[in-house]
Amino acid sequence: MKLFKLIPLLFLLVLASCSSVHVSTDYDKTVNFSQFKTYAFMKDGVDKINISDLDKKRILKAIDEELTAKGFTKSENPDLLINLFTDAKQIVNVNTFYGGWGYGMYRPWGWNPWMMGPGYQSVSTSTQGILYIDVLKAANKELIWQGKGSGYLASKQSKKEERIKEFVTKVLETFPQPSKN
Repeated sequence: MKLFKLIPLLFLLVLASCSSVHVSTDYDKTVNFSQFKTYAFMKDGVDKINISDLDKKRILKAIDEELTAKGFTKSENPDLLINLFTDAKQIVNVNTFYGGWGYGMYRPWGWNPWMMGPGYQSVSTSTQGILYIDVLKAANKELIWQGKGSGYLASKQSKKEERIKEFVTKVLETFPQPSKN
């Protein structure tokens, strides 16, 4: 009977472990990133993203905050252009839980005290989101840095802004800071 009391705790631990954002980045190693100090968003690229306008605003605000904290300045005549892509997919999770050990179970071939008791299945769905942040040289629109973050999206509206900020922060964590000159 104690195993059934542990199942909700185990389920919460599994959910907590799924909450992180998995990040990968790539960049042009020949580029001197310290020369860049200003940025702007690629309006035509941002407009094409297939998400709500509210989520776009949340992402852009989070990027503004991160780049400002790194020492970049938003500009009408930028050194860098920021472009975004998003994707999402539904994930179906099927979990099978078995009964406790030691209660025994009668089978047609006899009683077995070590046989697992009856169990049940739990099916749930969640959405995994992917955010790409592309950084291009404004002069020639050449891609010089790309960050990709993937992870589960917040199901509650109240957690959306927090989760978007977490995605952006994790993706831009390794983006180089401008020089202090």
